[in-house]
Amino acid sequence: MTELFETFADDARPTGLVPRDVVHARGLWHRSAHVFLFATDGMLCIQRRAAGKDVCPDRWDLSVGEHLKPGEDYADGARRGLAEELGVTGVTLQPLGEPRRSTLDMPELGIADHEVQQAFRGQYAGELHPDAGEVAAVRLVSAAVLHAWIDREPNAFTPWFIDELGKHPELGPFYRGERST
Repeated sequence: MTELFETFADDARPTGLVPRDVVHARGLWHRSAHVFLFATDGMLCIQRRAAGKDVCPDRWDLSVGEHLKPGEDYADGARRGLAEELGVTGVTLQPLGEPRRSTLDMPELGIADHEVQQAFRGQYAGELHPDAGEVAAVRLVSAAVLHAWIDREPNAFTPWFIDELGKHPELGPFYRGERST
């Protein structure tokens, strides 16, 4: 089944539903939700994207990154992503700032990913049940371990994850300040 994204003009006016591959090939604006999920001890859950992903396969990423379904709001998309990718429900999510525009152009792959993203922070004390079709692995990391790992192997991580760490001081010790990737 073809996944359809709700697309938007530069002025945020809705422009219709377009297949995912066309959206990413043409650089059409669409929406996504990002989640930073923390364990009760303050460790951050990160996931390694499945090998079959079309963008950044096998790289470490946010706890959850989810494209929104047509008509879905950011918080509902974030909760759906938590349930589908990690088997997690019942998390209270706090928005991190306002939605912001982000672009990731990878011409060598024919990808122009132009998103309006809303990030959230949540905490969860239960077990994770990752969907193997979406998630190759999950790991809980401290800020110190994550920062050292990113500094040593930046290409092991998705560019948007590193970017998000530099946008949200609300992430406390995980915040890396404004840096280019």
